[in-house]
Amino acid sequence: MAVLTGARVYGSEPGEDPGPEPGHEYRELVGGPLDGRLVDVTGWAPDELECGAALITPLGHYGAGGRAHYEPRPGDPLRWDWEGDTP
Repeated sequence: MAVLTGARVYGSEPGEDPGPEPGHEYRELVGGPLDGRLVDVTGWAPDELECGAALITPLGHYGAGGRAHYEPRPGDPLRWDWEGDTP
């Protein structure tokens, strides 16, 4: 995957280097509250990658503790599209 220059990795803490790490595998999040972030999927099983992820974010419709659901884009599984928020 071509890693976006300056892209922030989901889950990085303030004060940490928010960029991608060498040797890790990432998916780009597209749309929704985490648009433009990268999610580290290093070590995920193929069936987990096919399902996408529900990622905790305070930025979504349900606020703190809510989740933004992302699924692989058909034909471009390196990008995950936002499918909506869940509590």
